[in-house]
Formats: sequence, structure tokens, C-alpha cells
Amino acid sequence: MIKTGKMPFKGGETYYRIVNPEGKKTPLLFLHGGPGSTHNYFEVFDPIAKEDDRPLVMYDQIGCGESYIDGDETLFNAEVWMEELATLRDHLQLDEVHIMGQSWGGMLAILYALEKNPTGVKSYIFSSTLSSATLWQKEQHRRIRYMDGKTQKALFDAEKTNDYSSSTYVEALDEFMHRYCSGPVTEDAPEPLRREKISGTKAYVTGWGQNEFTPTGTLSGYEVTDRLKEITTPVLVTNGQEDLSSPFIAKTMVDNLPNATWELFAYSRHMPYIDEHEKYVKVLLSWLNKNE
Repeated sequence: MIKTGKMPFKGGETYYRIVNPEGKKTPLLFLHGGPGSTHNYFEVFDPIAKEDDRPLVMYDQIGCGESYIDGDETLFNAEVWMEELATLRDHLQLDEVHIMGQSWGGMLAILYALEKNPTGVKSYIFSSTLSSATLWQKEQHRRIRYMDGKTQKALFDAEKTNDYSSSTYVEALDEFMHRYCSGPVTEDAPEPLRREKISGTKAYVTGWGQNEFTPTGTLSGYEVTDRLKEITTPVLVTNGQEDLSSPFIAKTMVDNLPNATWELFAYSRHMPYIDEHEKYVKVLLSWLNKNE
């Protein structure tokens, strides 16, 4: 059974989707990336809802997908996204949860843990995420320097000139993202990845920047590595060997979290639950039930 609905929020509506809402175990709440992506790719986890007798709760954050809102850019900041998360938990009466945040969603989970000190969170899964925008930028720049000269020049020139419109830049960015993030999406890809969606481009550019290696938005000052010690809830950190969230980024988080376990996926990029799906599900279910 899948239950969907919309929650009023900030003059718009936040779309949510619950798989196996009557499941007996603690719900797993997913926070998608971007900012400005959608919940879609989390639907690859749908089968575990029945297998593990657990509700899976997904939603589209304000500014994208079924929660798209075309308006005030002041909505696209950490405080609003944290408020949306807290409001959704109250709306759905998610008194106890596990929270999995991927990429930007992991940043949101970290900020929520640090700034809101929420109750009822049994564990976190920080999936392919970060604790420092500065370190993230440095690691992407390092990765770019492994690419061919033409690609490097296109990416770095765009950054210097603030001109991201050329076809040369777009092609270079696609190559970078295919190498370290995901794609290309083919007819063999899981259906949720192939499905058309309303991307929150404005939310992404306002919140983060033009691309993964140029943080200029409202989240550009995100630096919480030194505060990770405040998160005493059990945390599973996951990332891929060829991930935007490099092993160095993941280790930086693990070294500063007092109660963390790290799982590195050797054959994955930014979405290990796609690239190594069976292994990821096995690791995730083991983690959830260990911390049930």
C-alpha cells in the first residue's frame, strides 16, 4: 500500500509518499538531495517496506517535484528546509524515526540534528554527504584535475568568468557528473530515474550554486565539522569510492562523529544504492534493525 498526500507549507504544499504506512517497525524518513532534486530515486527502496515491515516516508522538499513553488527565493535556505522537515514529522506524527539524508539531504539531516536537537530519532544515515562546503569544493577541484585538459579548462574558465552558458561548459559538466555522480540515464535504468520530474533549478542555484564545485548560495557557509561531536545518535556514513562525497570527505565526518559506522562502496559513485543496490539494501537493513 502507498499513501500520498500534501501538507500546507509556506503558501504552497509539500508532497509526501508513504510506502507500507501500517508497517510495525520504526519509519525510515528519506531526505533527498539537490537542493532541488526530488524523492523519485528513493523509490528503488520500495520493496524493503514489505520485506522489513517498515513504513518508508519520502517527500519533495519545497521548490521541486510535486512541491514545486515558483516564487520567493528567500524560501530556499537551511532554516526553511529544517522547518519543513520538523513540520512534516509533526503532520505525519512521526514521533520515532530513522532519518536517511543523501547529498544535500545529509546536510539537512546534520543541521536538523545540530540546530533542532530533535527527539525520537533512533539513527541517522548520512549518505554521500558532507560537513564542510569548503572541503567539498576542494575535493571537486581535485577531481577535475584528473580529467583531460579541455574539460578542465571549460570548467575552470566558467568558474572564473561566471559564464555557465556555453555548450563546451555544459558538455564538460556532464562528463564530470557522469564520472562522479550518476548517469547517463538509459532505458535500462530504474523507472524512478527515467521518470520526468519538475527539477528545482532555482532552489539549487539559490541554495548551493551553479554546480557542485562552486558553492555560492545560501548554504555556501556550511561548515559544521567541528560540531559533529554533538551528534551522539548512532550514525551510518555511506559513500562510493568515485563519489562526489569522496572517501576523504566521508572519513572527515566519521573521525568527528562520536558514534559512527562507515561503509564505503568500492564500485559506486554518488548513488551507491543504485550502483551497488543489493549490497546497499543489505547494509541498510542490518543497520536499521540493529538500531531498532
